[in-house]
Amino acid sequence: MIEPSSPLAIGDYRRYWLSRFLAVFATMSMVVLLGYQLYEVARSDYGMSVPEASFQLGLLGLAQFVPLLLLTPVAGLAADRFDRRHVAAFANGIDAGVAVVLAVLTWQEALNLPILFTLAAAHGMARVFVGPSMSAIAPNIVPPALLPRAIALSSIAWQTASVAGPAVGGLIYAQSAWLPHAVSAAMLACAMGLILTVRPVRAKHEGPPLKPLRQIIEGMVYVWRERFLLGCITLDLFAVLLAGATALLPVFARDILFVGPEGLGLMRAAPALGAASVALLLSFRPLEREVGMKMLWAVAAFGGFTIAFAFSRSFILSLAILAAMGAVDMVSVFIRSSLVQLFTPDDRRGRVSAISGLAISASNELGEMQSGLAAALLGATGAVVFGGEGAIFVTLAWAWYFPELRRAKSFEPQALKREVTT
Repeated sequence: MIEPSSPLAIGDYRRYWLSRFLAVFATMSMVVLLGYQLYEVARSDYGMSVPEASFQLGLLGLAQFVPLLLLTPVAGLAADRFDRRHVAAFANGIDAGVAVVLAVLTWQEALNLPILFTLAAAHGMARVFVGPSMSAIAPNIVPPALLPRAIALSSIAWQTASVAGPAVGGLIYAQSAWLPHAVSAAMLACAMGLILTVRPVRAKHEGPPLKPLRQIIEGMVYVWRERFLLGCITLDLFAVLLAGATALLPVFARDILFVGPEGLGLMRAAPALGAASVALLLSFRPLEREVGMKMLWAVAAFGGFTIAFAFSRSFILSLAILAAMGAVDMVSVFIRSSLVQLFTPDDRRGRVSAISGLAISASNELGEMQSGLAAALLGATGAVVFGGEGAIFVTLAWAWYFPELRRAKSFEPQALKREVTT
């Protein structure tokens, strides 16, 4: 039998890819509009000031993060214990329900803050289950040699959908406020159907299954003891936590670059455009040599570009720097995701993916908090410079403390295990 030369030659992977694209498109549209509606309700119906309503947006992020924090161990266990297609479909079903409720209540003009916070928490619960299950499916439906390309193509789906979803949703919202949520519900239903057509994907366990609580603890202990995995996951956590300039883009758009909301939209899209471009390139020409060092250099470059962005006073240059930040971040994400998936045994992939997903979400959410606090103390420019310097320092520290990261040479599973354990 001839081995496929591309993940897209595999029918299961094509359906998996399209399911991921539709789900991300729908949820990104829904979440961005949910935030806009919450702000509008806080200002119009509750009479809150701009600072008070803005604080509600911060609480909205917290409402989505708390379920992620509490349910991550359970989500990882579910991805390793049950059919991963069913777990992913279950999560998409929750999000589809959230979209339906939003559509109906928007149409009836019956939204209020408690309902919006509840729906945000429900989305957070869906998000925690969909991440580990979808991440763990790909290694089961493509040969190991094609996994890096499969991850790159999956990143293209995520990046393009995360840009197009809010843009299209906003255009539809301007015509009819309830309609984009209805469209999101339909897309999530399609995503559910597509993922269920993939062949059954259940983790392969050696020996009798452990009790659920013991499996959860085993997954956490495994990451803690495997220094290579711990280094990969925590490198992303601390680097992004420190170098998160995204939260301060409104300040740069309004008061530093003077480009207003239109410019802010372009600034938010620039990193995703850079990341999608690199993901497309990597899907055709994946990295193969000295992958550990390239991951470390990419994180350091992310910190360097972050510092450059802080000092830029040209809008065009700032867009170019933001695109470069997205590009090098994609290199880091591509390598780290591939290494984590290839290094982890199949029966632990769900739990390890859940822990990795929690680290990414924590870095994003807590990074916004860190950026806001640093900006209050140092100003926006000083805060971004501090974050970029912090990312570079973390890279140097991790390169020294986790030499396993430097020793990773390739994506070949058996060679990788020998390289990082010698």
